[in-house]
Amino acid sequence: MPKGSDFVVVANRLPVDLETLPDGSTRWKRSPGGLVTALEPILRTNKGAWIGWAGVPDADADPIIEDDVELHPVPLSATEVADYYEGFSNATLWPLYHELIVRPIYHRQWWKAYVEVNRRFAEETAKVAAQNATVWIQDYQLQLVPKMLRMLRPDLTIGFFLHIPFPPVELFMQMPWRTEIVEGLLGADLIGFHLPGGAQNFLYLAKRLAGQHTSRGNVGVRSRFGIVQVGFRNVRVGAFPISIDSGELDESSRRRSVRDRARQIRKELGNPTTIMLGVDRLDYTKGIDVRLTALLELLEEGRVDPEKTVMIQLATPSRERVESYIQMRGDIERQVGRINGEFGRVGHPVVHYLHKPVPRDELIASFVSADVMLVTPLRDGMNLVAKEYIACRSDLGGALVLSEFTGAAAELRQSYLCNPHDLEGVKDAIVAALEQDRADGRKRMRTMRRQVLTHDVNLWANAFLDALTHGGIAGGALMGSADYDPQEN
Repeated sequence: MPKGSDFVVVANRLPVDLETLPDGSTRWKRSPGGLVTALEPILRTNKGAWIGWAGVPDADADPIIEDDVELHPVPLSATEVADYYEGFSNATLWPLYHELIVRPIYHRQWWKAYVEVNRRFAEETAKVAAQNATVWIQDYQLQLVPKMLRMLRPDLTIGFFLHIPFPPVELFMQMPWRTEIVEGLLGADLIGFHLPGGAQNFLYLAKRLAGQHTSRGNVGVRSRFGIVQVGFRNVRVGAFPISIDSGELDESSRRRSVRDRARQIRKELGNPTTIMLGVDRLDYTKGIDVRLTALLELLEEGRVDPEKTVMIQLATPSRERVESYIQMRGDIERQVGRINGEFGRVGHPVVHYLHKPVPRDELIASFVSADVMLVTPLRDGMNLVAKEYIACRSDLGGALVLSEFTGAAAELRQSYLCNPHDLEGVKDAIVAALEQDRADGRKRMRTMRRQVLTHDVNLWANAFLDALTHGGIAGGALMGSADYDPQEN
C-alpha cells in the first residue's frame, strides 16, 4: 500500500486558487474559509493532504505544500468545467437539491462528465491516502467518490458531508441517475447532513433504491435507526449542523479599526436612522428578489420612510456563465433601479447595491453597522451569513430577519422568522425588526450569540470526525431510520 497522508480532505476546490499574473506566470493565492480554518490543525498534526481543483481549466499544476499540508490539484479541462461543474453540479444537482426553484436539466453528457471527474478524484485520493487513513469527502460535486474510493481502497475510513440541503424523496426520484448517486454515497462509513430531515430522506431512499438492486449472491440493504447495512458494512447517517469560526469573528468585530469603519459607513450613507443589510452570493436560492419586493411595497405603503432608511445589498458574483444566473442578475438590478428611481433622491439612493467581492474587514464592519440583517433564502442548507452577523454583534444591537427555510432557523429561534413565499409575512417580519424594543432586541441577540459562539465550526468538525472514527455523536446526532416513509407522515 502507498505511503501517504493519514488524513485526507477531498473537495471540489483546493483551499488555494491558481492565479495567472499579467506576465503570464502563475502563483497560488490562499482562499480561506470556515472549513479550511476548522480542518487546518487536524491536517497539520496528521500528515494531512487536501485534494481538489485549482480553479483554472486546463492547468497542469504539481502538488505543493502549504503550511505543512500537501495540496494535490486535480486537473479539469474547459469542457469538464462546463459539463461536470457548471452543468451537472450547478444546473442539475443544485436546483434539484434546492427544491426546483429553477428547473433542473438532466443532460446525459453532463452525467458522463460527472462520473469521469468523480473517478479522477477517487483515483487521486487512492494514491495520496496512507494505509488505513481517514478520508473526508465534501459536498454535492463528489457524491460518487465514496463508492469509487471504497472499491479502490477498502482499507480506508471514509466520511462524506453534504453542505447543501438534501431534497424530499418525491423530488429526488426525478433524477435519472438516482440509484447511482445513492449507491455512491453508501460507499462512505458516515454520511452527514445539516438537518435531521435530510438524513431521514436519504435513509428512506437508501432502502428504496439501493435495496431494490439486490441480486443473487449479493447481500441487500437493510436498515435500523440511523444505520444502513450494505452487505457486511454498516453505513451511519447523521445530522451535523455546520457553523462558523465564531470566536475569530467576534474578536475581529471588536477591533477599533472595524468599529471606526462601521461608524464611517453610517456617515457615508448620510447617518440614516436604520441600515438594513443583505449579504449573499448572487444566487436564485437566496431570495434577494423577495426582500427587494418587500421593501418596495413597504415604501409604497408608507411603513418604511425612505428618508430614514437605507438598504445595502452586497451580492458576490456567482456562476456568471449559467443562463439562469444571468437572467436573475438583470432582474435584481432592475428592482434596485425601480426602488431608487421612485423613492431615492440625488445623492441618497434607498438601496446601495454592490455586485463584487467585498474585503473581509469591510464585510465585518458592515455587519457591525447594520441595524437589521435580511436573510431570506427560499431554501438553504444552513446559511452561515446569519451566524456571522450574530457573531459580530458583541454590542447586542441589531436584529435578524431569517427565512424559515434555512438550516440556521432551527438554531436561531430568537430571530424574526418568516416564510419567504409569504410576502406579507416577510414585510411584517421586517417591520417588527425595525420597530423592536431595545431591551427585547438585546435579549434576543444575547441568546442567539450564546448558541453561535458555543456551537462553532471546530465543534462541528470534531463531532463529525469523532462519529466517523470512534462512533461518537457529541455535538452531532446519528438519527433517522430507513423504515421512515415520508408519504405516511
